[in-house]
Amino acid sequence: MKQSPKRTLRSCEKDHQYYKSSDCPVCPVCESERKPLQGFLSLLSAPARRVLENKEITTLEKLAEYSEKELLALHGLGKSSIPKLLSALEKENLAFKKEYE
Repeated sequence: MKQSPKRTLRSCEKDHQYYKSSDCPVCPVCESERKPLQGFLSLLSAPARRVLENKEITTLEKLAEYSEKELLALHGLGKSSIPKLLSALEKENLAFKKEYE
């Protein structure tokens, strides 16, 4: 029988208390408080949103400068994010950068 990782009680700088079983330092309470209410970043999971924000990809125009392959290579952004991003781009008549083979 596989044991689940031990969860430890932690607190963040804002004194939110939460349990984590990984080394990830992100407070889930803080993360949910800063989630955008609108725009394409609001459609994404927290890890996917953070990786785009860290790469300063916060507008659809900036997003269109990347190919799907380049985005999928970013740690935290997975295949389930691509349809959401593509839909947001298409609504503004934009697309991912074309890959040249």
